[in-house]
Amino acid sequence: MKTLHELVDDMIFSNMLKSPLIIDAFKAVDRKYFVPASFAELTYADAPLPIGNNQTISQPSTVAFMIERLKPQEGDKVLDIGSGSGWTTALLCHIVGEKGSVTGVERVDALVGQGRENLSKLNFGTHCHIESAGEKLGMPGEQFDRILVSASADEIPEELFSQLKIGGTLVIPVGNSIYKFKKVSEEDIKTEEFYGFVFVPLIY
Repeated sequence: MKTLHELVDDMIFSNMLKSPLIIDAFKAVDRKYFVPASFAELTYADAPLPIGNNQTISQPSTVAFMIERLKPQEGDKVLDIGSGSGWTTALLCHIVGEKGSVTGVERVDALVGQGRENLSKLNFGTHCHIESAGEKLGMPGEQFDRILVSASADEIPEELFSQLKIGGTLVIPVGNSIYKFKKVSEEDIKTEEFYGFVFVPLIY
């Protein structure tokens, strides 16, 4: 069975993990706390795993790829949409530190509880938490430095752009691509598309 350090080393070798802050988060936030006991032997496999309610904990290399595109920094205010088991929320929380904040939102009530319980194992404190998703996508009325979406939308949800600060970044799967959006100004959004990924659908 592969170990955590072997998984991280493999992702560094394959160039999925590059940034010291993000590498440190993957080493510090052990995936074992977020994988159901029935799949414990596959904890460090580079594969998505079921977490119940027709949802998955994403493939580690895909999570690494997305967070590398997101480029969160210490002190950032981050929104994690589709927090699931809480793993991405915890990774982001480790990166932004106590000067930052991470809000995970999840539409499946059972996973809200599961994610909160998993997050509590790491004693992050009050700057990181998971909430039930509202009827509208994201957290309308608030703005974030970074927004990560872990489920695939059918089309680009433009309502999230208003939830981004100027200079902020949104990373989201749309169809079988991962998109990175950089909000240069209220009128100017820079777009990059990366092909060839598979996600559970985003429902809201």
